[in-house]
Amino acid sequence: QVQLVESGGGLVQPGGSLRLSCVASRTLFSPYTMGWYRQAPGKQRELVATITRDGTTIYADSVKGRFTISRENDKKTVKTVYLQMNSLKPEDTAVYYCFASPESWGQGTQVTVSS
Repeated sequence: QVQLVESGGGLVQPGGSLRLSCVASRTLFSPYTMGWYRQAPGKQRELVATITRDGTTIYADSVKGRFTISRENDKKTVKTVYLQMNSLKPEDTAVYYCFASPESWGQGTQVTVSS
């Protein structure tokens, strides 16, 4: 069972930046897809960004040009995915969940964008 642990959430003012990290452990093989989803209060969980093992990325339209996803695959049993979030907006406020294929989820980290 892949274990995912997120970090890097917090409170930031509009226009600010945060960097989320997710470490995948207990895995002998690099998950094909890793990424981030988010869930705001009263809303469904939605895709933010994903990245495949060969570096192919997908972004939600709402974050294109502001967020960048990247990953490290070189360690044998520990894989890391990052989400650099710039120009944050209040509507980015949500719990952000790390995902690794086929179906592993982290516990989530809160991101709050508010003045």
